[in-house]
Amino acid sequence: MTSVLPGPPPPFDPELAAALDVIGEQMPPALTADMIEPMRAGSVLADLSDDDLAREGAFTVTRRTVPGPAGDPDVELLILTPAGPTTLLPAIYHTHGGGMVVGNNRTGVEVIQDWAAEVPAVIVSVEYRLAPEHPDPAPVEDCYAGLVWTAEHAAELGIDAERIVIAGASAGGGLAAGVALLARDRGGPALFGQMLLCPMIDDRNDTPSAIQMAGRGVWDRTANDTGWTALLGAARGGPDVSPYAAPARATDLAGLPPAFVDVGSAETFRDEDVAYASRLWQSGGQAELHVWPGGFHGFDMMAPQAAVSQEARAARVRWLKRLLS
Repeated sequence: MTSVLPGPPPPFDPELAAALDVIGEQMPPALTADMIEPMRAGSVLADLSDDDLAREGAFTVTRRTVPGPAGDPDVELLILTPAGPTTLLPAIYHTHGGGMVVGNNRTGVEVIQDWAAEVPAVIVSVEYRLAPEHPDPAPVEDCYAGLVWTAEHAAELGIDAERIVIAGASAGGGLAAGVALLARDRGGPALFGQMLLCPMIDDRNDTPSAIQMAGRGVWDRTANDTGWTALLGAARGGPDVSPYAAPARATDLAGLPPAFVDVGSAETFRDEDVAYASRLWQSGGQAELHVWPGGFHGFDMMAPQAAVSQEARAARVRWLKRLLS
């Protein structure tokens, strides 16, 4: 809990501020529980078709239904394989965003395809059960089960099992971090890297940036409370929250794969994400951290033409190239 009230919020980047005026009409900062169903039914996170995902033959699009966690339903994986290569490729295992309450395995995957156009990789995007109908640990366990199957069937999928990078944005970033912790602690697949984009990792919702950005931007403190309460119920903010659900709760960050962490300076998750990167370093780990000036939550997806969005996207590709070269 912060003991000193923070100052005024940092300003939005001018290009992003102009986009935010339009975005706010469709997606107000404060999501409440009664808005979850309308958001699921609306067009805010419109699905891409198989034809869209194929990109005129650049990718083969397949779906596989694979075993879920023990005693739970199967999990669907969306698999996008670049055309052409005959050698085993790295994989990007994608956990989608959506505040734990909306989205599916097509949400945000076009961004991953842009990476794979420059750094050839098989994309495996997992469909996990959503809260509040399926609270913790269902989402993270679904994501882990899909990863285990992917690693076990890597050769069949054209994947080099030793070069699987997990990646996710927002809630997907939190799930990616949670799966990396699970894989370490269970002796599961040895991940080659973790891309944590504006990750949602701290259910306590009490950092200076969470307080500063209340009522502003995209996904403010009220929305964050809605998402975490859907996932954790009455346990949210209390002493008994699993680090696999809220990775900021983890007491030991040693032995994790190299991380890329990025976040906007003008968003709820800024301080929890900066702290997580710092703790990775303090544990002897490797992390690259970017705090994009004036960035709101998910700015590069919602305003991709802005200069800061272009910089953010290029930095991720550069990191992947260095990691996988």
